[in-house]
Amino acid sequence: MRLNFASGALLVILLALLIVGYGSLFTINQTQQGLVVRLGKVVDAPTEAGLHTKWPFVDSVIYIDKRILDLENSSQEIIAADQKRLVVDAFARYRIHDPLKFYQTVGSIDAANSRLSTLLNADLRRVLGEATLTHIVRDEREALMARVRDQLDQQAQEFGISVVDVRIRRADLPEQNSQFVYTRMQTERQREAAEFRGQGSQRAQEIRARADRDVTVLLAEAFSKAEQTRGEGDAERNRIFADAFSKDPEFFAFYRSMQAYEAGLKHGDTRMVLKPDSNFFRYFSDPTGKGGQPEKNSSSTNSESEKSASSTSSQPDRGASSTSSDPDKGNNAKK
Repeated sequence: MRLNFASGALLVILLALLIVGYGSLFTINQTQQGLVVRLGKVVDAPTEAGLHTKWPFVDSVIYIDKRILDLENSSQEIIAADQKRLVVDAFARYRIHDPLKFYQTVGSIDAANSRLSTLLNADLRRVLGEATLTHIVRDEREALMARVRDQLDQQAQEFGISVVDVRIRRADLPEQNSQFVYTRMQTERQREAAEFRGQGSQRAQEIRARADRDVTVLLAEAFSKAEQTRGEGDAERNRIFADAFSKDPEFFAFYRSMQAYEAGLKHGDTRMVLKPDSNFFRYFSDPTGKGGQPEKNSSSTNSESEKSASSTSSQPDRGASSTSSDPDKGNNAKK
């Protein structure tokens, strides 16, 4: 009976020791830091990973994350120094470096995010409100983000928090302003295009006018040169004719008469109204061209033949219209 009682008592003692030992030990992993609270008062703040001890049933452990935490901020509208409205979307990264101060000031990560979000919005408005749209979007964006980070980090020290980084994810014009800017840009591009087209048209007209002027000058020079060449050719022809006339006047008169016959008696229209004894037909009655008439000056004969040939060749329609409608009469005239 005593043995059973002793065994039961030993079992109870062992169980109590086990419960006390379990309640007096706690572990902290690599991503955490802890606070040991005894009756509402922090008595220890272990930050190293491993196994730690506390008073059982009296002390409690609060675990705080020591990793880099995210702070996502909602988009907000900011007025820049040049009175341009911007929609800014920013975020921050922070770490809890003093868990005791963090627990005493904010108590939890959600409360810390709320406080930091308010401070971040205020710092963004303060820093970006001193810069122009061009500086925010392009020229000084890195420097402005560094200024916001420094100011937010300074304010977050009272919460036991260190701000690691602040980034502006997006900084755009509001939707209505963006549409207005796009319309203005489109209008400017269209104006520049119209200006370029006008300049091109003016240049084309200048080139076309210069080309027309060059064509006129070239045609005038060509026509002048052609007339000069034609005059030289006529002079050379007259010289050759004069030389031929001086060598054999009778043959020259015969040759000119043959040319007059060829020009005057065309194929299909051989009607003429002339006197039968006209000097134009002297070679028809006499191959020597004398036709039984007293000899005349060969120069006058040639002149008459040339006049007849030229008048016949230059006015074929007039000669044809003045001919007789009777074919027999025309044939008698030729004979």
